[in-house]
Amino acid sequence: MVILDGTVVSVALPSIQHSLGFSPAGLAWVVNAYLVPFGGLLLLAGRLGDLVGRKRVFITGLAIFTAASLLCGVSQDPATLLASRFVQGVGGAVTSAVTLGMVVTLFPQPGERAKAIGVYSFVQSAGGSLGLLLGGALTQTVGWHWIFFVNIPIGAVAVLAARRVLAPEQGIGLGKGTDVVGALLVTTALMLGVYTVVKTTDYGWASAHTLGLGAVTLALLLAFVARQAKATHPLLPLRVFRSRNVSGALGIQALMVAGIFSFQFLCVLYLEKVLGFDEIHTGLGVFPVSVAIGVLSLGLSPKAIARFGPRAVLLPGLALIAAGLATLGRVPAGGHYTVDVLPALLPLGIGFGLAMPALATLAMSAATPEDSGIASGMFNTMQQIGAAFGLAVLSTLATAHTDALLADGVDTPSALTGGYQLAFRIGACLVAVSLLLAVALLRSPAAARRPVAEESQVVEEPPVVENAAH
Repeated sequence: MVILDGTVVSVALPSIQHSLGFSPAGLAWVVNAYLVPFGGLLLLAGRLGDLVGRKRVFITGLAIFTAASLLCGVSQDPATLLASRFVQGVGGAVTSAVTLGMVVTLFPQPGERAKAIGVYSFVQSAGGSLGLLLGGALTQTVGWHWIFFVNIPIGAVAVLAARRVLAPEQGIGLGKGTDVVGALLVTTALMLGVYTVVKTTDYGWASAHTLGLGAVTLALLLAFVARQAKATHPLLPLRVFRSRNVSGALGIQALMVAGIFSFQFLCVLYLEKVLGFDEIHTGLGVFPVSVAIGVLSLGLSPKAIARFGPRAVLLPGLALIAAGLATLGRVPAGGHYTVDVLPALLPLGIGFGLAMPALATLAMSAATPEDSGIASGMFNTMQQIGAAFGLAVLSTLATAHTDALLADGVDTPSALTGGYQLAFRIGACLVAVSLLLAVALLRSPAAARRPVAEESQVVEEPPVVENAAH
């Protein structure tokens, strides 16, 4: 539900603009007002989960998100909708920041954890693609308000289920991590950084606005790192980054997401503006990606990770993603879906279904029960940073190339296609760089390479206390 809301709005933007009277510049903030707090609060929310209990933080975030969805749906003017979207982003960050941490603590054994992370990766990935389909269907049939109202029953059921199913936990206590100064520094830096990136489409990358706010963001992050190195109870213990696999996985994830995010938005534009698809057919067009991700994340990936280790699964996954984006980089203006688009979507879905569970496993590999919330927050933060950066860079380059082609007299469909091709190719290069980094930096733990039969003999340890009630 939380991930879905990041994309469900995209296809409804024209209807929202017509209904509420948004200006073209203001309309972008229907998306940005959600992304800025979502990306900025993930780290803080993850640490709060460690301190006061992840179940408590998770349910609080769900309640905030659900209430904000109701406010979004009943909004009658732009200001109310933007304020409600901001609160929705807060609830989304608080909820999603601790989810992966709960998965790690609830499933301590390698085999079960691999399966659980596969489910987590599938649900997270499918939310983005499902949002495009659901957003188009609801907007065309019952109106844009329902893209928000649909969250209310889902959120209510999720809160009730979480209260019944999740085992209670107390956390390590606020006294062991109440670094108020660090919290202010990192939250301000991340929010300002996401804001700076999403506004590059208006100001440009070399503008005084972008460079100035980028310098402030960097200064705040450096001050935060210096604070964490000296603080008695740091918000982000720097020991989390001592693991080569953890640090490498976080950087690789940001590059991979930056590259693949061009598919989620620019492929939609290609289907609609060049091939003439409507909203529902566009959603159906990208749905094979979700199907492929589901088959891999829920079936093959967990078994392969348990058998061969996450690194061995990640490498072919990244290669397939790069190949899929490179194939999209060759789509023609007069293309056909089954011939030119579908052959690229299948390796994208298969590759992502392999890569994301493997990255999540590596990123959480060194997390202790006391640090799993902050590790989960870091994983989600890097994903948001990669998405915001990738979308801003690739969409800006695509638009600039399209404008240049139009100025040279190229017809509109060909000019649009040329811009999309360039973005897809650059996205493929970003993923290729992430593949090279994975080869150079990552190492599979010896335990991960243990044969499944042997692993089953080792998993005789008593369950952790947190899982006893569950």
